Amino acid sequence: MNRPAPSAGPSFRRKVFVIGVTCLFLVMIVTALFGKKGVMDLRRAQRTLVALEAEVRSLEKERAALESEIDRLEKDPRAVEQAAREKLGLVAPGEKVVVLPRTEKK
Repeated sequence: MNRPAPSAGPSFRRKVFVIGVTCLFLVMIVTALFGKKGVMDLRRAQRTLVALEAEVRSLEKERAALESEIDRLEKDPRAVEQAAREKLGLVAPGEKVVVLPRTEKK
């Protein structure tokens, strides 16, 4: 009358299955959050996109200003003279230049 010890077959298998499924879900969650193209990566990409869009808007404004300056310099001789005076420090014949000494900032 030797009875075999009650095996923990179905109960043990069920525990292993539950632990396996739990581990699989944990791996999937961690991968979805931190993996390539995960939530964190998408947020980082969105921040980069916002920064690049702001830079594009800034560069478009600068480009528009430069194009208007080019147009003005091509059509208005006084604008060329003004630009030469401001950027190159040129003077017209008969004008006198007064150079003021620089004051040092403390």
